[in-house]
Amino acid sequence: MIVTVTTLKDRLANVQRFVRGNLAGGADHLIVFLDDSDGPEDEVLAWLTAQPQVTVVVTDESWWQGRRPQLLNKRQRVNANLARAVLRRLDWAEWLFHVDADEIVRIDRAELAKVPRRRPAVGLKPLEVVSEMHPAGEPRLFKPLLKDGDLALLQVLGVLAEPTNSLYFRSHIAGKVGVRPQADVWLGIHKATDNDDNRLPLVHRAGFEMLHLESYSGEEFVRKWTAMVGSGPQMHFGPHRMQLATALKAVVGKDLPDEQRARFFELIYERHMADPVDLLRDLGLLREIDPLQGTHTPEPLPDAERARLVGMLEELRDQDKWQFLPDSDRKKDAKKGSGQDTAAEAPATKPATDAVRRGLGRLRRS
Repeated sequence: MIVTVTTLKDRLANVQRFVRGNLAGGADHLIVFLDDSDGPEDEVLAWLTAQPQVTVVVTDESWWQGRRPQLLNKRQRVNANLARAVLRRLDWAEWLFHVDADEIVRIDRAELAKVPRRRPAVGLKPLEVVSEMHPAGEPRLFKPLLKDGDLALLQVLGVLAEPTNSLYFRSHIAGKVGVRPQADVWLGIHKATDNDDNRLPLVHRAGFEMLHLESYSGEEFVRKWTAMVGSGPQMHFGPHRMQLATALKAVVGKDLPDEQRARFFELIYERHMADPVDLLRDLGLLREIDPLQGTHTPEPLPDAERARLVGMLEELRDQDKWQFLPDSDRKKDAKKGSGQDTAAEAPATKPATDAVRRGLGRLRRS
């Protein structure tokens, strides 16, 4: 059985697409940690709880016991490795894939079955959705990573400043990782490591892919990025994304009328995120994929096993979650003094978010 683990906070429509897409794309069961310090959205929690292929964990104050990591990627790693530790005690989970709420696996199960038992980790190559200010319908066009010739062509045509996939993609090019839960391995955001923090080689094969619905519209761009820049005191991205995040944080922090804030959001989006869709299509660089139309039929998890999984996860509710980070991470935190960090988000987060919502409403109506 193939399981995914995700820490998410999103609106219902996106969560529904995430669940249905991953089940169609190769997953059998989804473990979802609802990431909301203020309490989960009722409609999202209700819908997830009603899905037999989903096990949901509410990560409220009782989950973190007053020690909620401020950084999202740290919360993601804690939850992923806690899920891995629980699945290690069960005999039905063959693979665990760590994906984000805007990612959908597309796994060739026959190829996955051929991976030698001695190899504990596999990688999923990313395909990134194209981004348009006002797309027509659900996202269906995706960009694969390009080879040098096509990257050079896009540079010559003025699409790219440099012929690199790290500029062609708006988000990560590393893809995501799946591990055998029974193996002695740690799950990261884009890597798998051993107990000594050595990166493990990943098995990459045709049919090991993931769809990344990163900012596929102007509205999603504003929603996602303003949430990220307001999620804590620190941000860690690549140079280009870091520059974008810093600029967005500056806009969010300014005392601007809603109309001006929306105009700057739109300007940043058009210059740094929107794709030249017609040009890419004419060059044959896009793939048309319906994220909800995979060929996989999920293997049902028996009710008794699902109850056992829920029970094991809930048994850990009052336990120290930092034990589910590798020793190397905990040592770094001890040196920085962040091991005792509390659940509080940055003080400026809430007022900034309110301003963003007003700007987002104007961007949606434009």
